[in-house]
Amino acid sequence: MTSPKLVVLLSEVWTMTDPRDLRGLVALAVAAEEAGVDGIEIGEHVLLGPNSAINGLPDNPREPLGIGMQEAGYPHPNGLHLLSAVAAVTSRVRLIAGAVLSPLRHPLVLGKELATVDLISRGRLVYLPAVGWQEEEYEAVGVPFHQRGKILDEQLEVWERIWRDEPVSYHGKHFRFQDISFAPKPWRPTGPPVWIGGMRLYPNALRRVVRHAQGYFPLGPLSPDDVGQLREALEANGRTLDELELVGAVGMATPFPDATSTKALGPALDEALPQMANGFSTFVIKPNMYIDDRDQLGDLCRDAVAGLRERAIDVGAGARS
Repeated sequence: MTSPKLVVLLSEVWTMTDPRDLRGLVALAVAAEEAGVDGIEIGEHVLLGPNSAINGLPDNPREPLGIGMQEAGYPHPNGLHLLSAVAAVTSRVRLIAGAVLSPLRHPLVLGKELATVDLISRGRLVYLPAVGWQEEEYEAVGVPFHQRGKILDEQLEVWERIWRDEPVSYHGKHFRFQDISFAPKPWRPTGPPVWIGGMRLYPNALRRVVRHAQGYFPLGPLSPDDVGQLREALEANGRTLDELELVGAVGMATPFPDATSTKALGPALDEALPQMANGFSTFVIKPNMYIDDRDQLGDLCRDAVAGLRERAIDVGAGARS
């Protein structure tokens, strides 16, 4: 298999850095690049409503924040602005705009922001649009929550056109414009690569992956049957699974020893083994699950990169035996 890639999630890491020290967060991205990671991911919420913690708070504050498990005052800086700052002080690392709640913005406005970050980074932006789970977030900005999936479908079509064509017209249910000029275009003629995410390989996610995506990032594990379904759908549309980057998270299933401690990295990296066997090549870690001291980030990243490579060798040897 190809050498695995490591992506470091630098949002929701406030147990190891001050959420108001955003320059410090950018400095962590530089340290991660120097340690050999392939990408920096930043997620987002625009706001949180009164029911944001309706399902209770995590036992350990280092846990990934699930649906309805975030206190209302939890800080979420603007991810694209942060990635723009990271782009200015890095040269190699990919910039993953992860889980951007795109239906909350007009696609022309968001498309300009994405194209600008892509140009600043000279083509290092990767874009993962998402629809989110919090109805109050949509109500507050006046966007119909139950139309969010259909809004995203139109946005994906709009971006493909404005990043490629000139002039551009579009006539959909949610967005309509005629003969507009969009410049400057992104770094690449096709625009930044798009990843599609989701809890599972639902029909809408599968359709968006096949039609629009260069990567797929499920939040849960994919079974061999899921991979087969994905392969068949791609081939039916003239594509192959080899051209799709499969992205997995590690450390999600490995428990914390208690409510106040970090967890060990090794068992978390072992979660990559079955994913590698299914063709996954890119893996995301949330660093404050393993360290509280921000000065240890470089060592953590180096250990994670080396650990993933060792496991990839083991998987490859097993496949050949």
